[in-house]
Amino acid sequence: MQADSLCMKQYHVYILASQRNGTLYVGVTSNLLKRTHQHRTQTYDGFSSRYQIRRLVYFEETNDVYAALTREKQIKGWKRQWKVELIEKKNPNWCDLYLSVNG
Repeated sequence: MQADSLCMKQYHVYILASQRNGTLYVGVTSNLLKRTHQHRTQTYDGFSSRYQIRRLVYFEETNDVYAALTREKQIKGWKRQWKVELIEKKNPNWCDLYLSVNG
């Protein structure tokens, strides 16, 4: 195994919600735990802070930054119903996944 494969960076495309079927936010990050915590604590002013978007309801992982950025743009361009279907496919009860990521 090469040293590069041991140090592969992980990227996450994620969706946050204000509540079940509430306002959605789509983002990408290399540190899902830290970024989600920033949303939850409203560290930065912005869309997620303004609309109380704190619940992590969906995420996917890749080690390819370009794939992550492309996927984020793809999901952002989707109709709302498609995003809801994506969330409900893996998280039908809209549980806050932050606790499972925080371990």
